[in-house]
Amino acid sequence: MVERDVEKTIEALLEERRTFVPPEEFTKQANVSDDSFYEQAEADPDAWWASQAERLHWFQKWDHVLRRDPPHHEWFVGGKLNASYNCLDRHLEENGERVAYHWIGEPGDKRTITYAELHRDVSKLANALKSLGVRRGDRVAIYLPMIPELPAAMLACARIGAAHSVVFGGFSAESLKDRINDADCKVLITADGSYRRGGLVPLKQSTDEAVKDCPSIEKVVVVQRTAEDIDWIDERDVWYHELLKDASIDCPAEEMDSEDMLFILYTSGTTGKPKGIVHTTGGYMTGVSSTHNLVFDLKPEVDVYWCAADIGWVTGHSYIVYGPLANGATSVMYEGAPDHPDKDRWWQIIDEYDVSILYTAPTAIRTFMKWGTDYPAKHDLSSLRLLGSVGEPINPEAWIWYQEFIGGGKTPVVDTWWQTETGAIAITALPGVSTLKPGSATRPYPGVFADVVDEKGESVGLGGGGYLVLTRPFPSMFRTIFGDDERYVKTYFDKYGNETYFPGDGAKLDEEGYYWLLGRVDDVMNVSGHRISTYEVESALVDHHGVAEAAVVGRKHPKEGETIVAFVTPKGDVTGDESLMKELREHVGKVIGKIARPQSIIFTDDLPKTRSGKIMRRLLRDVAEGRDLGDVTTLQNAPILDEIRAKSESQKASEG
Repeated sequence: MVERDVEKTIEALLEERRTFVPPEEFTKQANVSDDSFYEQAEADPDAWWASQAERLHWFQKWDHVLRRDPPHHEWFVGGKLNASYNCLDRHLEENGERVAYHWIGEPGDKRTITYAELHRDVSKLANALKSLGVRRGDRVAIYLPMIPELPAAMLACARIGAAHSVVFGGFSAESLKDRINDADCKVLITADGSYRRGGLVPLKQSTDEAVKDCPSIEKVVVVQRTAEDIDWIDERDVWYHELLKDASIDCPAEEMDSEDMLFILYTSGTTGKPKGIVHTTGGYMTGVSSTHNLVFDLKPEVDVYWCAADIGWVTGHSYIVYGPLANGATSVMYEGAPDHPDKDRWWQIIDEYDVSILYTAPTAIRTFMKWGTDYPAKHDLSSLRLLGSVGEPINPEAWIWYQEFIGGGKTPVVDTWWQTETGAIAITALPGVSTLKPGSATRPYPGVFADVVDEKGESVGLGGGGYLVLTRPFPSMFRTIFGDDERYVKTYFDKYGNETYFPGDGAKLDEEGYYWLLGRVDDVMNVSGHRISTYEVESALVDHHGVAEAAVVGRKHPKEGETIVAFVTPKGDVTGDESLMKELREHVGKVIGKIARPQSIIFTDDLPKTRSGKIMRRLLRDVAEGRDLGDVTTLQNAPILDEIRAKSESQKASEG
């Protein structure tokens, strides 16, 4: 046996023994109730993915399922289809009056939009974009809040063969400018403003600031959302409602090649030029429709599905727009924050609309834990039959809380791993067949091939920790970085060669072959020669009855390499004091070992988070190291950093 360098292997410290088998009544009605899909996909992955592609409408069937030229790949070569047609037109004859979206605005306004109504709006907007000079192959930037015009704009672009680039409505003018210029966008669709926790977000103001340095933009289309006074440039700006007023409702969908670009979505990296992830039509639509159907056990005739994300991120692209609409689902779409006007807003929505499937982020779940169980207890959540998590690894205790207090102790919880780059879910449970382990994404989706390897690319085997890799392409994976294929190859395929995709995440395999995601490799700490995942220490902290949320970072140390600094949010009725600090260190030592005990624990009322709910560990590392903070424009709670910095400096002083 070859002895591995301990510096190069991620420790697998945390052990979770609780398991949950699928309820018998769930399995009886499930879309997947045995292992046959796994077996088919293992035996012939091309044939398996072809069977999933056949769920879509094709104007012309493909000649070849997969063509590989590593690290590049093409799927359903020669096939022709249209994403907008698949999401709308093919449902109209039998299900045109089915609700596509129950939309709820933050101030309380509501709209119910059928597939027929969405088709009409999309067709009119598609014709309006043509009237502005948008043609097949052009790029259109979209900078909108969570309003129905956002999916309509995406589908209108897809309808005429223009690629869309959606920019999250919480991003700054600078971020918007960079993305528009990189994609050389011709038109920008925005709004006068949006609502956030009762306040107004001046989107048009940010738009004007960005577009003054965007020479490619010819027209700015403005949706009237808040009716606030805004600056106006007559020769450039046009109102959305006026543009649509006289537009024709007849707009045949372009027949797009399977490998034609559907959209660009920029990763929200904090340094360097943003990466424009390119997704193409046939493979992406196959991946999102397949996973949305099987992972969420969708019954489109009866389910009310809610992906509580923002369309500005890939989760929203895949599981609010393209996946659900391709499958004829009825979705909830909510504009606002989970705590406005009060902390039970989500539970009120689930109660009112009889939501049966909820898909959200672990960060949101831990926030609800902090707020307590009284809020969900006010509402009838019995309509829920399936829960999902997305965005980062879910701590076992958050998983248990989610199932018990939101799912009534009965619903399966499917934890999912995937990325902007994979386009669709890659590692996940299938709820009718998978035995669930809190905190584990279980195993790769049928047709997805993964492994956990060491620094040399050798499998670590069962019980080992290392680097997650995907060893074979699957249809929804991205094709390149827009305008920079060299960066695509270098960033994702240099480490282990052109055949193996390295997503930058750490993982471990347990003794049964289940995958446990450990977060970004950048978030792995080197403590006395041991490579320890921040996720495992955070999970141990959240496992304590007094902790609602925790974020862990490494701080450089001359002897130990790094020491562990934990930022901890206690539950509402718990005091963060010396006694709790001592208790938490002992608890971490007991759960995963003394080597993982934090040297410093800083109690805080909240953690710095983006508006999508992700904890900004980069900023916490800056605080721990005493560095100047980087860009904080995307934070939803920037003032908390001043409080955390003051406590951190005080604690460092007391530690000597």
